[in-house]
Amino acid sequence: MQLVVARIGRAHGIKGEVTVEVRTDEPELRLAPGAVLATDPATAGPLTIETGRVHSGRLLLRFEGVRDRTAAEGLRNILLIADVDPEELPGEPDEYYDHQLMDLDVVLADGTEIGRITEISHLPSQDLFIVERPDGSEVMIPFVEEIVCEIDLDEQRAVITPPPGLIDESEAEIVSSRDEN
Repeated sequence: MQLVVARIGRAHGIKGEVTVEVRTDEPELRLAPGAVLATDPATAGPLTIETGRVHSGRLLLRFEGVRDRTAAEGLRNILLIADVDPEELPGEPDEYYDHQLMDLDVVLADGTEIGRITEISHLPSQDLFIVERPDGSEVMIPFVEEIVCEIDLDEQRAVITPPPGLIDESEAEIVSSRDEN
């Protein structure tokens, strides 16, 4: 199975390094020196990581054969793709790969069907499940412990306890800090 693990950003310096937007929880494993990664578009790769380092909170990579800024700029916006064994599991018991969560049924604790996960959006503050409801509409559910209380891969379901208004707008509570006189 192939998973997108990073997107190449702008060139850094004049020796062929690039910034990367990491899209994996395991960059030390997937983006280590020596790793050979497929690319999207495929014509740009495969790329072999020669060196990696963190600079000012950003991961910088240099690829074999990329020696100057011009070559590094030519890689901008290319997706880096790693081959992952579909049976491989993340190191922590409460972590999941996107492919494990896709198409899970989303239900309330009482078993009420909400829909199924069709997309996972990775935002800076948290991840979101994009859930397609039976009527074709979509709802976004934050993938946080307070809302997603159980992931059961054997039963292919995610159990949620949403706050009022997350699933049905009619349940939304209107709270005001202003005094009404």
